[in-house]
Amino acid sequence: MRTAYSVETVRAAERQLMARLPEGALMARAAAGLAVVCAELLARRRGRVHGARVVLLAGPGDNGGDALYAGARLARRGAAVTAVPMDPERMHPGGLAALRAAGGRVGASVPERADLVVDGLLGIGGRGGLRPAAAALVERIPAGTPVVAVDLPSGVDADTGEVAGPAVTADVTVTFGAYKPGLLTDPGASRVGAVRLVDIGLDLAGAPVETEALQHADVARLLPVPTASSDKYRRGVVGVVAGSQQYPGAAVLAVAGALRGGAGAVRYVGPAADAVLARFPEVLVGRGRVQSWVVGPGLGSGRAEEVERALADADVPVLVDADGLRGLDGAVVRRRRAATLLTPHAGEAAALLGAAREAVEAGRLAAVRELAGRYGAAVLLKGSTTLVAPAGGGAVRVNPTGTPWLATAGSGDVLSGLAGALLAGGLGAVDAGSAAAYLHGLAGRFAADGAPVVAQEVAAALPRAWRSVMA
Repeated sequence: MRTAYSVETVRAAERQLMARLPEGALMARAAAGLAVVCAELLARRRGRVHGARVVLLAGPGDNGGDALYAGARLARRGAAVTAVPMDPERMHPGGLAALRAAGGRVGASVPERADLVVDGLLGIGGRGGLRPAAAALVERIPAGTPVVAVDLPSGVDADTGEVAGPAVTADVTVTFGAYKPGLLTDPGASRVGAVRLVDIGLDLAGAPVETEALQHADVARLLPVPTASSDKYRRGVVGVVAGSQQYPGAAVLAVAGALRGGAGAVRYVGPAADAVLARFPEVLVGRGRVQSWVVGPGLGSGRAEEVERALADADVPVLVDADGLRGLDGAVVRRRRAATLLTPHAGEAAALLGAAREAVEAGRLAAVRELAGRYGAAVLLKGSTTLVAPAGGGAVRVNPTGTPWLATAGSGDVLSGLAGALLAGGLGAVDAGSAAAYLHGLAGRFAADGAPVVAQEVAAALPRAWRSVMA
């Protein structure tokens, strides 16, 4: 599992480590790791480091120092290294001396041609976007030149992923000691490129985790797998309350996600039974005993009582999606004994919070945490980075899988059914939501394979996603 820590936590660990090391040793470790990644990138692109034109965008702090020391290492390998300072009067003195001693130079402007640009303008303490001097340097990066960001792309908030104005878009980000939430969370995550973590010896044992991202092995441990003694009831029965005369397909897709998510059986309740049975004759129609409810996809605006009835089933986990989120009564949700999982997209989250959609998109981490706290429920916020926040606070799960092709009608209905099946299989709300998002993202990749995809193809690819995780 990838775990990300706040700037405050990382800084505290750095101070503890620096107190035990000779002066400058920690920066030397970081610069060495940065130089290795830069050299590997140059070697892949042009066959060698010698003769490569490397530009360092150097800020005045330790981030600029890391870039300068790494540039010195590249210069000693024969690269032509030019440092372009954000403020010529405030360059890191030790890094500048090392660069000049290695044969590097300081330039007044960004060259028109380069083989690699290193972004060392702002570190993890940067807030509020790039200042004009830094933004002007970023604008002059030659088009098509690969960019390596030092710790995180300048202009991205390390704690939140928020981007307030101009920011660097990197091809590779070399981060030191630990992941930071802004590297994993959009909109910042879309600017980091490939992330390389350099171990500099930080001790973060027991430190609070801000965000975490599951990997294959983590999901494999979570997924419920039937045993020889399992029957359909022990595997979990999902009740799906979805669809309407206007949106019968939502019911079909939610049921598809539930069936492909490992449920032993699915009970469908709603007016789209004919459409559901025509596609899935194994579905049970009508109310009965279930281990979870999925309510909301395609309900339309006139069936609020169905949502209330599901939430009133206090001992059974309930997933509320789409139309079920309209006018949701927070007091009712907070009174529930069993788990509740809300699965809004940004527009639905904005309506629940009384905020603008743009504000939710810009501050996704804050929005999902606020929703979870306000409703006392786990919240899965769908989007370019799907986030899952626990009801009682704590680390937010960041989903690392997916493809932009999943932004298609009905995709969320499949995800709801899938998560509902995992709830019925015994997973808690956060585990069910994050494992479902992971499988759904993998299925989207498999189904799309670089081309447009429709929701029913995503559902059909879920078994392949499941197998890839369990392999």
